[in-house]
Amino acid sequence: MFGDYSLGDLGSIFVMQGFAGLILFSVYVLMALGLAIIFGQMGVINMAHGEFMILGAYVTWMTSSLFQTYMPGLFGGYFFLAMILAFLASGALGMLVEWVLIRHLYKRPLDTLLATWGLSLMLQQAYRSVFGAREVGVELPQWMLGSLQVTSSIEVPINGVFVMCLTVLITIAVAYVMYKSRWGRQVRAVVQNRIMAGAVGINTEKVDRYTFGLGCGIAGVAGSAFTMIGSTGPTSGQLYIVDTFLVVVFGGAASLVGTIASAFSISQTQSTLEFFMSGSMAKVLTLLAVVGILMLRPQGLFALKVRK
Repeated sequence: MFGDYSLGDLGSIFVMQGFAGLILFSVYVLMALGLAIIFGQMGVINMAHGEFMILGAYVTWMTSSLFQTYMPGLFGGYFFLAMILAFLASGALGMLVEWVLIRHLYKRPLDTLLATWGLSLMLQQAYRSVFGAREVGVELPQWMLGSLQVTSSIEVPINGVFVMCLTVLITIAVAYVMYKSRWGRQVRAVVQNRIMAGAVGINTEKVDRYTFGLGCGIAGVAGSAFTMIGSTGPTSGQLYIVDTFLVVVFGGAASLVGTIASAFSISQTQSTLEFFMSGSMAKVLTLLAVVGILMLRPQGLFALKVRK
């Protein structure tokens, strides 16, 4: 016996904690994928990334409300349409922001930090004005409710399984786009040598705009997934932005594999430590461990070699 728990109970608890860590890992990956594209590929410090995520969450909430009111018979499938709309809304806003603001600040990372921080505050106030200051919750379809009985003592929530499957599919899609498609090759060419890429006929401004839009669109999909595990409010995105930057930097900027490995390491460490101590202390210890590793390896877990 360990305290009031048997070895079997402890094993079940650790499995449940591990699954909770996987759900947190899924949210981190969805957030960090978009940020890794924007920060790693473009060198833009987007402090408003959380607000693009929350835009996707609000789009999901509005889609849920519309289906409940006008198409209750199709409510079971609304979430798939909501994810597409969230991607389009956040991606379109991202492209607009890149055209109006970001394109004037390339090669000035500190200026992008300040500009996007101001944008973050503006979007938060816009959300308060449009949707109200109170948090809202999304009504999930019936098939997402409940849990799967793995063993007699272990249950996993169905919506958590859905979020993880969604994360896997999006990660595969992003990897294909970035490493196998023609547009992905253009993005990597611009990252490695912008002047040469422009000289061979690549429209670097168009690549930048679509890249920023893609990163923000993925954040919108992360917002759709976020509605399953938390309520949506104007400032909810700020709860994840620091952790997301930590995931990107720890994994190595512009490294898809590094982003996934970093998100898994941080989420599982934090979830496991929460079993032994408070959530805030677990986050502090996780942060200290990451900072210590970065002091030894500043380039992150996986570094991308870039030609100068």
